Amino acid sequence: MSLLGLLCLLLAIVATLLFVLYLMQRRELAGVSEMTRQIGRVLGTQGPPTGRIYLQTDEPELQELSQGVNQLIARAAQLGDRAPTHPRLFAELADRTHETVIIHRKVILFANQQFAALVGIEREKLLGRGLEDLVTPEFTDLVADVLRKQLADEPSADRFEVEIVGFQAQVSRLELNIRRIDYEGAPALLVTGVEIVLTSQVKALAEPTYAQELAESGVFRMPGFAVEAAQAQSQAPDSAPAMALDSIAEAIVTTDATGQIEYLNPAAERLIGTTLDAAKGKAIAAVVGLVDEADRRALSDPVYQALASGVPVNLSRRALMITRGEGDERAIELSASPMRTAEGEIVGAAVLMHDVTELRGFARQLSYQATHDALTGLVNRREFERRLDEAITTARRGDNTHILCYLDLDNFKLVNDTSGHLAGDALLRDVARQLREALRDSDTVARLGGDEFGMLLVGCPLDKARQIADDLCRRIADFRFVWKDRVFQIGASIGIVELARESSSVEDSLAAADSACYMAKRQGTGNVVVYSARDEALARSTGEIQWLQKLQSALKDQRFELYVQPIVPAVVAASGASDGPAMELLVRMKDETGLEVQPLEFIRAAERYRLMGLVDRWVVQKALDAIVDGTLQIPEGRCVAVNISGQTLGDTQFLEFVVDCLDRTGVAPSQLCFEMTENAVVANLDHARRFVGVLHGMGCRFALDDFGSGVGSFSNLRTLPMDYLKIDGSFTRNLGRDTVNQAMVTAMIKLARTLNFKVIAEQVEDTAALEMVRLMGVDFVQGFVISRPQKLRASAAG
Repeated sequence: MSLLGLLCLLLAIVATLLFVLYLMQRRELAGVSEMTRQIGRVLGTQGPPTGRIYLQTDEPELQELSQGVNQLIARAAQLGDRAPTHPRLFAELADRTHETVIIHRKVILFANQQFAALVGIEREKLLGRGLEDLVTPEFTDLVADVLRKQLADEPSADRFEVEIVGFQAQVSRLELNIRRIDYEGAPALLVTGVEIVLTSQVKALAEPTYAQELAESGVFRMPGFAVEAAQAQSQAPDSAPAMALDSIAEAIVTTDATGQIEYLNPAAERLIGTTLDAAKGKAIAAVVGLVDEADRRALSDPVYQALASGVPVNLSRRALMITRGEGDERAIELSASPMRTAEGEIVGAAVLMHDVTELRGFARQLSYQATHDALTGLVNRREFERRLDEAITTARRGDNTHILCYLDLDNFKLVNDTSGHLAGDALLRDVARQLREALRDSDTVARLGGDEFGMLLVGCPLDKARQIADDLCRRIADFRFVWKDRVFQIGASIGIVELARESSSVEDSLAAADSACYMAKRQGTGNVVVYSARDEALARSTGEIQWLQKLQSALKDQRFELYVQPIVPAVVAASGASDGPAMELLVRMKDETGLEVQPLEFIRAAERYRLMGLVDRWVVQKALDAIVDGTLQIPEGRCVAVNISGQTLGDTQFLEFVVDCLDRTGVAPSQLCFEMTENAVVANLDHARRFVGVLHGMGCRFALDDFGSGVGSFSNLRTLPMDYLKIDGSFTRNLGRDTVNQAMVTAMIKLARTLNFKVIAEQVEDTAALEMVRLMGVDFVQGFVISRPQKLRASAAG
């Protein structure tokens, strides 16, 4: 309702009330009837009430009543003359608020500058358009329905979020508040909006260009009006500008040129928690404390900054105001602007404070709900994809490598089907807690949907990620879910994708991880499959892609076997005693039909798909079991050689595994000799130092395998306590006739002696080569000329 209408209504109510009271007391019907007629005449005129009431009566009460009514008519006429200034005043105040403001009936009747800037068009061109035409399609029906119901004064939502589409196709998210008002004599809707800053926009808001624009857009863009209003408040409290300051919902504070408070409007008194009399003459910093919400750092006095610089000053969007008395904290947005006279002289400052405590809390809640899964509290798929996109971007630049894991629960459907969805929901929450506890704070865990989870391991090497995935599978397999009187054992399958320079889009990366997870799930519970687009292309071209499934199946079904190949001294001592390796263990694999697979085929595929660690663990465990049960007979003082791949050497947990196996089986460490290739040692030098150092100190022995075939540095060998050096077979074949190989082997033996290594010649296949290595002074011989590999008894290997 307009101010003019309100005064007229008040006049009518007062007159009627007095009429009734008088009627009850005096019963002077003639005089009262005449007064009623004249009041009706005055109120029936168009525009402000005009004229006077002339009542001829000897009753003093009626005379006083007529005089009071005439004073009200004069007051209404005086305010009516000023009515044309109110639209301008409203427009100026609307332009100074932080919020977007529009007046809407069936179309937009008014829009403030903030809303026009948001959609990127002149405000005059917004008039006549419907608000429902400016939102994204999914909000069109909602906005149209709410506007219709609110205008008809029907029950409807008065606060909700929409996405506004600008005229340059930009999309902004607003929280709208709608209230029905009287505008220019007819019902209309006051629609105010606060822009919600999305997570993806936070970085943009921090850009210097934005801060500069914000500072230059002070809420008091027309300081002359602020001066007029502030001065009017002290000189003419009933003037229109002063009344506007008193009635505006924003908290307004004005100061003099020294920064001392001169005026607080009622909204400011309520927000600050003090009165004008108590605050007058004090600096704003003496009335309230201003700190940064993030780090509680005290903020500089914005009034003194504005007075000193002569430009508007805006506090951080994370500002907190702390009242000096009660210590109450309110989140605020604050802008201080200098007030100038017409000549440009700064005579004070005007401060506008907007209480955004509720909005910030609501925004935080909405942000959390928009990025997290309601059931588990984990990040949801949308937020996970956003973080994954950032990780792919950094990986493409070569800044770092990251790992994407896709986890699918096994036997989840059984829980849901037998115990209901409440049990399934409880299980998902328990699994989510297990995943959070197992990963670093810097990693991201998300529920992607149903019983599927995603993990983003930031800056994690592939080998380490494989260990983490294996540990997660074991952890979930060991977990027992209890629901009422039933106990369930579940499992997990995990697909792994390395994010590197070659990584493509978010969709492709997730699809690859999902595919790897599916392949792992097909092999049974608790499996992990590593996927690489680069490796897959090469594997498909060489036909190796089939080996992934074969290896997973062989590990699950224990379709590996151990073979033994003897190692003998090159020259048998007179006493017959020796302290070198007596044999080497070799691993073989059978396919689904029971046929033996060539070692080079499955080993190459196992290395490609990062499965050699599991194979080597199987070999070590079976070797120790064979020693314990006597299947593997080792001569006194001798040892058995076991091969360790480069991948396994880089596995930090493999050392603990070996130590644990030795402790559990009671096998003497001196009975084990680990063979590592030269390339593996060089590629994992730090891990090799720790692995060799610890186990060598316990009594295990070590041999450097395939020496001469790699590019290792001799200086690195000095730092490792190795015992044996195995010359690569490419140098020992045809050694009896190849003079170049003879020269190479002679040099290697000389180097080994310098480093105090004993020398083993492997792949010695004929007697000529055997005689040559003996003449050259090698310590041990291995090869077909001595014996072919023989299968270890099934009880130990299978």
